[in-house]
Parts: sequence; structure tokens; C-alpha cells
Amino acid sequence: MGRLQIRLSAASHFTMKEVAMEMKTEREWEQAFVDAVDETYAYEFARRMEIPKTNPVLGYRTAGSAAERETGEMIAREMERIGLKNVCRDRIPVDRWEFERAVMRYTDRQGKEHVFQLGAYQTQFVTEGPQPFTLVYLGKATADCYEAQDVRGKLVMGDINQREEWWINFPVYQAYRKGAAAFVAVQNQGYGEIHPTALNAQDIAGPEQAAAFSMSQADAAVIKADMEELVRQGQPPEVAVLFDAATRVERNKETWNILGSIPGREEDSLILLSAHYDSYFNGFQDDNTAVAMMLGIARTLISMGYRPRKTLVFCALAAEEWGIADSKYDWSTGAYQEVFSARPEWRGRVMADLNFELPAYAHGRRDGVRCTYEYAAYMERFIEEFCGRHEALYSQAYPQGVEVLCPIQTWSDDFSMAIGGIPSLVNEFSGGEFMETHYHSQFDSEAFYDAKVYRFHHQLYGSLAIALDHLAAAPLDFERVFEALTASVDRELAVRIGAEEGLKELFKEIEGAKEAARRLREGLEKGNQRYRACLDRGDEEGARREAGGIRDLRERAMKAFQKEQDWLVRLNWHDDVLFPQEASQNNLRAIYRALQCLDAGNGRAALEAIYEIDNNRYAFEFEEEVFQYFTEYVLRQPGERLQWGKGRILHHENLFGLVRSLLKKVLPENREDLPGENRGPQEGPACFAQEREWLARTAARQEQCLRDDIMYVTAALRKLHALIEPDRD
Repeated sequence: MGRLQIRLSAASHFTMKEVAMEMKTEREWEQAFVDAVDETYAYEFARRMEIPKTNPVLGYRTAGSAAERETGEMIAREMERIGLKNVCRDRIPVDRWEFERAVMRYTDRQGKEHVFQLGAYQTQFVTEGPQPFTLVYLGKATADCYEAQDVRGKLVMGDINQREEWWINFPVYQAYRKGAAAFVAVQNQGYGEIHPTALNAQDIAGPEQAAAFSMSQADAAVIKADMEELVRQGQPPEVAVLFDAATRVERNKETWNILGSIPGREEDSLILLSAHYDSYFNGFQDDNTAVAMMLGIARTLISMGYRPRKTLVFCALAAEEWGIADSKYDWSTGAYQEVFSARPEWRGRVMADLNFELPAYAHGRRDGVRCTYEYAAYMERFIEEFCGRHEALYSQAYPQGVEVLCPIQTWSDDFSMAIGGIPSLVNEFSGGEFMETHYHSQFDSEAFYDAKVYRFHHQLYGSLAIALDHLAAAPLDFERVFEALTASVDRELAVRIGAEEGLKELFKEIEGAKEAARRLREGLEKGNQRYRACLDRGDEEGARREAGGIRDLRERAMKAFQKEQDWLVRLNWHDDVLFPQEASQNNLRAIYRALQCLDAGNGRAALEAIYEIDNNRYAFEFEEEVFQYFTEYVLRQPGERLQWGKGRILHHENLFGLVRSLLKKVLPENREDLPGENRGPQEGPACFAQEREWLARTAARQEQCLRDDIMYVTAALRKLHALIEPDRD
């Protein structure tokens, strides 16, 4: 496959028009870009992206599928057509998913035949035509729902709320362990709330042999009504259906990320713009409009005759929604593989990744840019100045303005970019109601398109690319990281476990590193100001001199960013971004609260606290084998299956037995082994002595973890300080 080539453009090759354009200042280029934006081009290309699909009725462009490859080729041709250079395809290893169909036929009690179109998850299930199945409805389909139910070879239908209860992989694997042929999920709030006919799709985060599909509430209601009548008649809640499905997962296949560029003159510096082109359903917002906006920005810059200092790379990423089987971290595969496998040389050279997600919908009255801590200060200044110059651009779309949020989250490709050493940001998209209503459903369509928002995002992020191009170095500010780290440390908890000395040493290192970061930031800011001033007055020689003058600072900052991501970025069991000591801190708070509850004889309140410890919420509703499977595959799988989650979770407190012991004592329905008069919940501290001892041992382990974490973070800060300011001694 072709590789992106970075070429220097000789000044002697410029036309007179190009020379004249080179004399524009940054502000003049910004205004020219703002005036030239044409969001209708991007809208039309986003609609064209809907044509390739794996399922002719529902859509879907899935990882490694023929539809994804066709869309990638469409994007490559468009990149060439609008004038991007060095268009190429980077090979990306993925597990392929092809979803062709899932059609269920059901004849109700009145003799009416219904044809239901089902969505699918990334699992293996092929019927080779319509086949008869028994379908049984089991409510939430947790472990206790299977009591006295034989589901072997049957389809199990269950209700699910993935936002507030549990992820799809748990009830699916529970059904698989019980011998079910497949699981049919019905969204019960959480996602797909826009309409009863909405289907939903998410990453499966489980083994491909545990098959799963998605049915709308409206279709499920038809079957449930008949099942209720069967139950009233004393019959089991089972019906006969015909099911025709073809969903295939093949491991160790490939797909391609599509790249094009506007070559710059500085060989060792790049700016990346990215968006993913795989999708569920038609994916208009997620993420057709993002890919199209990226191309729209490129097209506008090219039509203006803009010649960047840095090479601007436009990357359409494959396999964001899913790309690897049987992994908790099965999304963002394309971005992870791009920076860790296809382009590791980008680390230290790409000063920023501008990633785009769902950019043609407002998601609220206030817009947001979510970025790494190190870019927060720069983005605050840029947005304040940009919005001050262009109030009319944003006020109609976002009456409450634009805010900066950090840190980045794991929801999108910018997280993979960041941990790969590329400072990243993304338009904020996860906070609005769209995520609960339209997201990952067939209602993500052009019917929910906002041209004002789309135009503003073109203008904002294209202008940001121009602004970054007028800097000699990435404007990284590590003070923000160290301030956030300071705020994340629970001092009272550290004192409680006897870590006062370690705490003092930690804060000493934070202050030293923070002061060094201030000097680095000031050096970068001054160098960037001088560089930008040279460019604005057309002093090429001066600009090169200023860039060379802060080269050492730039390289130090980028190296420190890479290592900070390695050393200080961790995840909890629910994919929230944490500092290393926060996992044990959070566990200890919950453990201490549970101990207090047990001392007061309140087992129910203790269970509520234990629910928050690591992955133990799943011990409440599912069999131990299910709970263990989705714990061990994080702690025991090889790194290539964990991808961006590798090494981000280091330990787990397995409290399955404790949870079940407490449940048996506090829930009367679990005490059938006792005479009727004694089946009430046990109360009083004495009856929880065994559980309290268990929790006390857990507390001791987590206290040691926290002491170790404080020492680890202190050592990491010492090393970061040395990278930021190597000559401080």
C-alpha cells in the first residue's frame, strides 16, 4: 500500500498568485476560510456515504465488510477529486463483521403474520434461510430469570437498559451459558428512546459465539401480549417463530484507513484531522457528517490556495464502532492500529489531532470542545478570541457559547490518538439527549440535521487548523495535568491509611513538576508568538530561526506528553479516565461506607456501596462464570486483544461470594432454606460478622494499593519533571 510522503515545496515553484496569498496574515486566512465554507458540499457527501451497506434494509457499514471497503474507496476518490495529495490506504488488522439480515416471522394468536426486522450485534449466527425456533421471554434475563426455564436451543428475549444497568455482553453470555441459540435484546430506555420502533446497536464486548440481536419495543410488544395471555392460561411464556439471520465474524482480517494530505513545508511537523467512516444503520450523524466535514474543510483550504506550514493530514478511520472480537475494548480499532501499528512515526511529529463526531446536531444550547488537559489553556484562549471575532457565527447555533472540557473520554478515536502520543481533541457530542434517543439507531438520519451547527463547526475547526499551523510548536500546558492530579488526590483518605509521608513527597513532586511546566509553557508561548509574528510580516527566514530556537522545547514537550499518557492515564471498570490512585481511592470510599453499614446492621445499604467497587455490580445479577469471564478477559488477555485498554486496569477485587452471602441474608426470597417464620431479613451487626471480616481484608488490600499508587505517581512525576526540564540540577 502507498505511504504518505512528506515533501518540501520549493519557494521558486510558487506562482505569483501563491506568493501574494502567502503574504496573508493568520487573521486574514481565518476570515477568508470563514467566508468560503460551504457546508452543503459536506451534507451532500454525507448522504452519498449512506449508499454502501451490508444490510439492504437497515444499512450498517461494519468493520472489514465489503460496504466499509466500498465506502473507503469512495472517500479515497473524493480526496483525489478535491485536490488532496498522496492519497493512500493504510492496512489495518481487524476482526471482520458482515451483517446481512435478521428477519423474524411471527403469527400472532389472531392469525396475523408479522415480519420483524432485527438489528444485530457483532456475533456469529447463520441460519441458511428461515428456520423454526421457540422464543421465550425472560424479563431482564438475569441469572435468576432462568430458574425452572429450559432455554436450550431457543431464542431468549430480554429487556435491557445499557445506560443505567448493564452492558449487552452480560445477558447475552448468560443466555449462551444456559444453552440458548441467541439472545434478542429489547431496549428498555437508555438508548433508542426516540420511538417504540427504534432498534439499537452497540459494541458487543464479548465472544462472537454468544449470538445477539436487537428488536424494537413495538415489535416485542406484539409477542409479549400473546405471552401474557399464555401465562394467564397457565402455559409457559414461549411462542414459535421463523428466524432468518446471517451475521458473520471472521478473525484476523483487514480493512483500510484512508489518508490524504495538503503538504506543508516543515518536514517534521503535522496536523491531523480525523473521523471514522464505519457505522451502524445509515450513520448520518455518526459519523457520515464528520467524515464529510473533514473533507469539506480540506476542500475549502485547497480552493483558497492555502499552503500550510505543517502538512495537514486528513484521515478517514475504519473500525471505530467495533473491530476486535471478545474484548472489553473492542471499539476504536482503526485509530489505535493507525498510531500504534501503521504510523508509529507520527508520535512526536503530529502536534494535534482534531477528531470529529456527530457534528451536524447541536446536542444542547452550549457547544463544547473536549481535549487533553495539555491543550485546555490554548483552546480556551483560541475559542474566546475566535468567538469574540465571530459572534454571529455561533450565537444562532449555540446561544450559550462554547466551553472547553477535559479530559478526553474513551467514547471516540481521540483517546486512542492521545495515548499513542498525539495530543487530541473532539467536538463534544456525548452530553446531549441525542445519545439516549437517536444514537446508534435507524433514527440517526438527515431528518435531524442542523445546517447552522454544521456550518459553525466547519468554520471553528478549519480556523483552528489554520491557527495551529501558525505555531512553531504544540502549545502544551502540563500545569493543567498537575492541577487536575492534585484535585484528584483524597488527602483525608491518604492520612487515614497512614500515608502522610508519601503524601508530602507526592505534593512536593507535583509542585516541582508544575513549576517546571510553567517555565516550559512560557517558553513555548514566547517562541510561538515570535514565530507567528514573523509569518504575519512575511519573514520566512525569521520564522525558521524562531522555530529552530524552540525545537528543544517542542521535542521535550511532545516526549513528556507521550510519557504522561503512559504513566498517568488509567481507566476504571466502566471506561472512565482516571489518575492511577483514583481506582483504589474510589474502592476504599465504597469499602469504608459498606463497613459502616454492616456495623450498623444495614446489609442493604452495604450492598449499595459494594455495587460501586470495581466490576462487582455484575455479581448481583449474573452467574459467577459470567462475572468471572468478563473480569478475567481484562486481566488475562494478551495486549493485542486489549488494544487501547492494555495496562490501564491493574487489579480487581472479586467480591462475588460476599455479594451473594449478603443477598441471601437481606432478601427474604433468598431464604427458602429456613422455616417460614424465620425467612425475614437478618438484621443487626452480629449476623454480618463474616461479611465484615471479608470486607476488612479487602480494605487492607486496597489500602496497600493506595500506598503503592501514591509512591508510583510520585516516581512518575519525578520522571516527568526530568523530561520537562532535564537540566534542572
